[in-house]
Amino acid sequence: MTKETALVTGGSAGLGRALVGALSEQGWHVVTDGRDPARLDTLRELPGADHITAVPGDVTDADHRDALLAAVDGRLDLLIHNASALGPASGDTRHRLLADVTPDDLHYVWRHNVGAPLILTSLLLPVLTGSRGVLLSISSDAAVEHYAGWGLYSASKAGLDHITLTFAAENPEITAYAVDPGDMRTQMHQDWFPGEDISDRPLPETVVPHLLALLGSRPPSGRYRAADFPALRVAERTGA
Repeated sequence: MTKETALVTGGSAGLGRALVGALSEQGWHVVTDGRDPARLDTLRELPGADHITAVPGDVTDADHRDALLAAVDGRLDLLIHNASALGPASGDTRHRLLADVTPDDLHYVWRHNVGAPLILTSLLLPVLTGSRGVLLSISSDAAVEHYAGWGLYSASKAGLDHITLTFAAENPEITAYAVDPGDMRTQMHQDWFPGEDISDRPLPETVVPHLLALLGSRPPSGRYRAADFPALRVAERTGA
């Protein structure tokens, strides 16, 4: 029987790395990527490393997306859009009032958080629909809340939610989820709150069992909070 295959973008750190580790340990073939080859290489330390195919590169690059398609090798059961950009390309801070957003800022954030997931999903759609698979996009509470200084990121996450669920509306063979994982102790979250102590936030590894529970129960396509699904032990099979 062909092994189930997942593609997790941005799998070298944070929640992406935790997801890659959990799925590969369960026996999934996990394809993942990251812009830092050295950090991506540390995935060899994970227990399920033999099941991981790591492809260095930037998901906004067309040649890299083609490499991901080749690595999937004809089967895809789960596509997780985890990679994203927090803030504008210019300036010394990730905070940016909407009135101060430049065209370059808009292009940078939108290309990473909306454009790349849209194009990658379209590229992989034939194999994802062929397996009646799951499309899961990592969202944020910022997609539905309004935080001063984070309007550009928030709008991009709202856009990601919309295209994710529209893919499901247009392709009934798949199920799609936009999931708010909640606050986590990650580098991105630290960048969001520079200089602050975020040690009280849960580690990404604590969120993964909730995501596995969502995949295991496979509710209808929609927007969900990870915390709303009782944690499933990582050793249990998701059956996604």
